[in-house]
Amino acid sequence: MVTIPKIEGELRMAKYTRVEKDRCIVCGACVAIAPDVYEYDDEGYAGVIFGGDDNRGITAIDEELLDDLLDAEDGCPTLAVKLSDTPFS
Repeated sequence: MVTIPKIEGELRMAKYTRVEKDRCIVCGACVAIAPDVYEYDDEGYAGVIFGGDDNRGITAIDEELLDDLLDAEDGCPTLAVKLSDTPFS
């Protein structure tokens, strides 16, 4: 587990996430680690649900979920979970 310490007054950059569905093997790691961010879609693949993002990767994820995001990315066996400092196009 990766933890980014927060120093009082320090600003963390926003993070954005999405799941590359063509790489997703539906192992459930991201959904188990960060259920407020990831969920299965109608096709059975994981995707981003946070803030109604619909797996577009354009919604900034709340700072308190950052550790879960990093753990989900690290726990994905196919590297389908992507994180970015900027919104995906």
